Amino acid sequence: MTPWTGGPLNERVTCTLCPNPSPMTLEGTNTWILSAPGADEAVVIDPGPLDEDHLQRVLADVAARGARVGVVLFTHEHWDHAESLERFGELTGAPLRGNIPGAEPVADGEVFEVGGVRLRTVLTPGHTMASVCFLLEGDGILFTGDTILGRGTTVVAHPDGQLSAYLDTLDTIGDLASAGVTTLAPGHGPVLTDAAAVVQQYADHRQERLAQVRDAVVGQEELPRAELADRVVAEVYAEVPGNVWPAARQSVLAQLDYLDAGR
Repeated sequence: MTPWTGGPLNERVTCTLCPNPSPMTLEGTNTWILSAPGADEAVVIDPGPLDEDHLQRVLADVAARGARVGVVLFTHEHWDHAESLERFGELTGAPLRGNIPGAEPVADGEVFEVGGVRLRTVLTPGHTMASVCFLLEGDGILFTGDTILGRGTTVVAHPDGQLSAYLDTLDTIGDLASAGVTTLAPGHGPVLTDAAAVVQQYADHRQERLAQVRDAVVGQEELPRAELADRVVAEVYAEVPGNVWPAARQSVLAQLDYLDAGR
């Protein structure tokens, strides 16, 4: 498998990859830069963690496009996407937008027209309840943050993340794929060019895991929730490397909540 290194997606979109690789961040955080050729402003999505060298590389990549940062958008509040919010705001003086502390909130369907590109906000709760995606209209590209990753599957980040909301979000993205979205540009990992197939794989995987969790809890329902979650992780995620078990545990807790609600 060829490692993802970022770089141009098309003439309007490029990725500056943050060097923060880990089992959860894959090769690192994707910071997306968008502007039309010749535009004097650019959009930056998810400037990433508080890594001064990375932030300076983002600014240099924006400058190489002959632009300055016109607006900074955040898909969600996790540190690897948004820890640099205050610092990047200082460096750019640009508006900070996203449903996270320190930024001006965004609304479903809100449109940003900056740097000759048009982005539409899509509220996509589930990974976190404040997660949003941004649709590059005309290009069929959806910037997904951690809602859909370039490899593997995402975590439903309990207690903030909720499985019922996440399943609804997959339906929303599936509808966008039916309406012309072809490409998913994630917060980690490579770009995915068959959006409809990826969304279906994600939905199928969630249902498979849910069935496994449902079976695993039989006869153990009276255990304390923390102990039950640990046992389910050991059984259902036995094939997953142990260094991602803490993340799997978050998803298990979200699945247990979903089952408790009678779904």
